[in-house]
Amino acid sequence: MGTMDLLPRIYTDCLTNHFRDGREMAFLEGPRQVGKTTVARFFQDNPVYLNWDNADHRQMILSGPAKVTEYIGLRQSPVVVFDEIHKYPHWKTFIKGFYDTHGVSADMRIILTGSARLDIYRKGGDSLMGRYFLYRMHPLSVAELLGSDTNSTIHPPRQLEERQWQRLRTFGGFPQPFLRANRRFSNRWNRTRLAQVFREDIHDIARIQEIGQVELLAEYIRQQAGQLTSYASLARKVRASEDSIRRWVSILESLYYCFSVRPWHTNISRSLRKEPKYYLWDWSMVDDQGAHNENMVASHLLKAVQYWTDTGSGDFGLFFLRTREKREVDFLITRDGRPWFLVEVKSSNGRLSPHLEYFQQATGADHAFQVIVDAPFAKVDCFTIPYPVNVPALTLLSQLV
Repeated sequence: MGTMDLLPRIYTDCLTNHFRDGREMAFLEGPRQVGKTTVARFFQDNPVYLNWDNADHRQMILSGPAKVTEYIGLRQSPVVVFDEIHKYPHWKTFIKGFYDTHGVSADMRIILTGSARLDIYRKGGDSLMGRYFLYRMHPLSVAELLGSDTNSTIHPPRQLEERQWQRLRTFGGFPQPFLRANRRFSNRWNRTRLAQVFREDIHDIARIQEIGQVELLAEYIRQQAGQLTSYASLARKVRASEDSIRRWVSILESLYYCFSVRPWHTNISRSLRKEPKYYLWDWSMVDDQGAHNENMVASHLLKAVQYWTDTGSGDFGLFFLRTREKREVDFLITRDGRPWFLVEVKSSNGRLSPHLEYFQQATGADHAFQVIVDAPFAKVDCFTIPYPVNVPALTLLSQLV
C-alpha cells in the first residue's frame, strides 16, 4: 500500500456513501500525487484496476467494452477503477457505453480518477450527464488530520498536535512530503511533480509548444500568489499575448497547479469586478511568509466549499472583497448564493481590521473572522460569534473539512 495506508482519507467515506446511496459512477479528480489512486484502489478489497498509462491496460480499453467486461468477469470484482482514462480522446464514448451496458446492474461500481479536470476533454462523444457524481480531492487539512465527521458541515473545535500543525504549514498537505517531513525529499518531490505537469500533462491536453513560456508564467503566479492579477503585466513579462496568458492560466488551473478566487461585488459599492487572485494548490511552494499563510488558509477554504458542494450540503463559493478605495477582506464564503462568513488572514495578533465590520454590514454575512496563523489553539466555537473577532487559525480550520 505504501505510506498512504497510515493516513485514512475522508474521500474513502465519500465513495462509501456514494455507492450506498446510488449506482452512478464516481469521478475522483485532483492534483497529481494527492492520493486519488490509493483511495480508489483501496476503497474495497481487490478491485479491477485499469490504468490508461499502462500499455496492457490501454490496449484492453482500446479493444472495447466487451474485452474489459471479459477481464472483469475473470477477476469477479464488483469495483472497477479506470485511472487517467480521460487521456483517451474517446473516453466519454467508451465510458458511456460501458456504464449503460454494465454500470446500472446492482453489483457494478465504477470509479474514474484523473489528474486534470475531467470536463476539459470535450472530444469524447456523448454527454455523461446523470451517470456520475464528481468529487474533487484536495491535499490534507487540519480537520482531515483530526478525523472529520463527513456527515457534518461545521465541527466543534478540536486541537491538532503541534508537530502535525508545523508539518502541515511547512511541507503542505500532499501526503508524501507531509509524511516524510524532510526538506530535501520535499524539494525533489516538488521538482518531479512539476516536471510531470509541464512535460507530460500540458502536452496531453493542449499540445502547447511554448512549454518554456508556460513554465515562466507558472513561476510568476507562484511569486505573486494572493495578489491581484494583471494579465497585461503577465503578458509583458512572459512576452506573449494577453489571450495566450488567459488560455495558459486556464490550463494551469485545469491541471491543479493553481486556483482562482474572484471578487464578490453584489451589494458592494465601487467593488472590483474582474481581477482575480491566484493561489497554489501546494502552499509549501510560496516563499513569502504572509502570502504562504494566506495561501494555506485559502486552500483549506477551497477544500471546504468544494467538499460541501460535491457531497450535497448546498452550493458554496469562495470569493474575496475589495473596493476601489482599497477596503479589502481576503475571503468571503457563500452558501446557496448568500454571504456566510468573512475571513481576513494575519500572521500574528494585531488590531482587528475595520474592513471586517464594514463588509459584514455591507454583505449581511453571519460571521467575520480575523484568522491568526501564529496564535495558539483556543477551544471556542467561532461559529457562535456573530460579530468580528480574532480566531486562531488552528481553531477555525479544525471546524471545516
